[in-house]
Amino acid sequence: MALAGRTAAWWARLRSPCPAAAPLCLPPWLPAGPVACERLYSSRGKEKLDMLMYPVESIRNFSIIAHVDHGKSTLADRLLEITGTIAKTDRNKQVLDKLQVERERGITVKAQSASIFYNHEGVNYLLNLIDTPGHVDFSYEVSRSLSACQGVILVVDANEGIQAQTVANFYLAFEAQLAIIPVINKIDLKNADPERVEKQIEKLFDIPTEECVRISAKQGTNVEKVLQKVIEKIPPPQCNTADPLKALVFDSTFDHYRGVIANIALFGGEIEKGHKIVSAHTKKRYEVNEVGILTPNEQPTHKLFQKLAPHGSSGKKIRYAGQVGYLIAGMKEVTEAQIGDTLFLYKQPVEPLPGFKSAKPMVFAGMYPVDQTEYNNLKSALERLTLNDSSVTVHRDSSLALGAGWRLGFLGLLHMEVFNQRLEQEYNMSVILTAPTVPYKAILSSAKLIKEYGKAEITIINPAQFPDKLSVSEYLEPTVLGTIVTPHEYIGKIIALCQDRRAVQKDMLYIDERRVMLKYLFPLNEIVVDFYDALKSLSSGYASFDYEDAGYQAADLIKMDILLNGNPVEELSTIIHNDKAYATGKFLCERLKDAIPRQLFEIAIQAAIGKKIIARETLKAYRKNVVAKCYGGDITRRMKLLKRQAEGKKLMRKIGNVEVPRDAFIRVLKRQTDK
Repeated sequence: MALAGRTAAWWARLRSPCPAAAPLCLPPWLPAGPVACERLYSSRGKEKLDMLMYPVESIRNFSIIAHVDHGKSTLADRLLEITGTIAKTDRNKQVLDKLQVERERGITVKAQSASIFYNHEGVNYLLNLIDTPGHVDFSYEVSRSLSACQGVILVVDANEGIQAQTVANFYLAFEAQLAIIPVINKIDLKNADPERVEKQIEKLFDIPTEECVRISAKQGTNVEKVLQKVIEKIPPPQCNTADPLKALVFDSTFDHYRGVIANIALFGGEIEKGHKIVSAHTKKRYEVNEVGILTPNEQPTHKLFQKLAPHGSSGKKIRYAGQVGYLIAGMKEVTEAQIGDTLFLYKQPVEPLPGFKSAKPMVFAGMYPVDQTEYNNLKSALERLTLNDSSVTVHRDSSLALGAGWRLGFLGLLHMEVFNQRLEQEYNMSVILTAPTVPYKAILSSAKLIKEYGKAEITIINPAQFPDKLSVSEYLEPTVLGTIVTPHEYIGKIIALCQDRRAVQKDMLYIDERRVMLKYLFPLNEIVVDFYDALKSLSSGYASFDYEDAGYQAADLIKMDILLNGNPVEELSTIIHNDKAYATGKFLCERLKDAIPRQLFEIAIQAAIGKKIIARETLKAYRKNVVAKCYGGDITRRMKLLKRQAEGKKLMRKIGNVEVPRDAFIRVLKRQTDK
């Protein structure tokens, strides 16, 4: 009874009004640990907030952008702690990285938003922050996040300085005309040189050195100054007075019980529970079940709105847009919440917002269920995962060997690996992924093929569709403009690597006395698999790489097949440049010899262009010593036993099936040998 009374009293104290920054202390008789703490915070946050406390002049929407591993997520953790949004504990690491794959790899792959409350000079502010990925493969997440913001925090490592993705992210924000706050992180490191980094920022981005904020996100040094800069430098969002509801869906997830949860940014009007809304994309009507903000867990509010605030001496009221939150409206199908869609009130139609530029896939791979009975389950999992990751393109495909499946388009190889890992972890689906390829084009010369396709230029995303050279006037391969930032002592090795990958140098600029920025025009298929790994290896991890689409160029392309005992393996067919055919064929055969387990029969591994074999490796069979029981005697007895064994091996080779391990499709393509 005493324990029950103490627990009830403690809960009553917990639910009583308290300052936003007040820490939450667990009583000794309740279970400790991050899970218990998170539950208590979420229960505390379920009380609905009154958003009228925050007029639009007190709202700031901003993203944190940077190169990979420069401390974005750590800075987000400190901001959440300082404002009292989460408790200060040693376990606060990557709080906004909610996916298992993010915690395992230590990188952010999905942009996450959180609303934080901060009092500055006696005024309460609502700050909506979005933590974004830093790797080039997830740049689409960054561009979508910026659409809901009016400013960014550009984080630069005080030790490494400006890197390739720092430059790319800066120009994304610059082109969107957002306010930029440069922050130099990790000043507590032994080799930190913030003065040098400030000069780099001034030289490349034309931002004065006095505007840079030096911080240590890990130790919390100067982090509060970042919040003050956000309030001073980033403007509140604005729109016209008479605008009806206009909300942009910039992200969405699927919940098995509540359906689609859409993250929205308001560009006009207000929205609350019970409102009837319409999707501009599907024209379907819904009733709003719940609206709220993310702190970073879901916290319901009475409404999301734009507060009317007096403006000027005339007392006229101007309406501002600005709040960012989530919405649940009973969308049960994953196709109903398209990212970039516009939501508006029933019978109050509006001009749809421009949405987002479609992501352009750079890598294609076939995906098939291990067992065809799992096809429908995999289809459902793909639909739900692509709702959360709209940069993946999906086309139905089929293979004689693997059955029905899909051809998926990704922004890069890491994107493909993370997507596959999320399928396994979140949906328990095991799949077969084929070798990645890039989208080629062919200019057809055959009138029959032009009539069949309905156009003279076709795009090839599957090597099985590669047309014969006799019916094509020209092949085209995709190119990218790559940016490499490296210490000057590695220039020679990196130039040699780029020349080996058929790259053409376009520019070379010294950022300072120690770092150089190189620009090269690369064929995309030369960098898509292992260029980044080779670059990191040559530069001891100091060089960084970023790329952007640069169109197509003419190339001498051929299709190469891999044969196992004379049977083509469709999943390993690849399109390559003619100059590299022999070397690549020999390399693939050698790697396959190591990847395929030995059988009781001999396996011939061959690389072929058309009917011409250009490389071969032989995987020897396991062999039983059938003459071990012969202790002398006539030689004919030994020959008879060996001949019978050879006939059995020959028969087994005809009827035996060679299974290629699932991970071999990626492993055999990597040029770096495994250590």
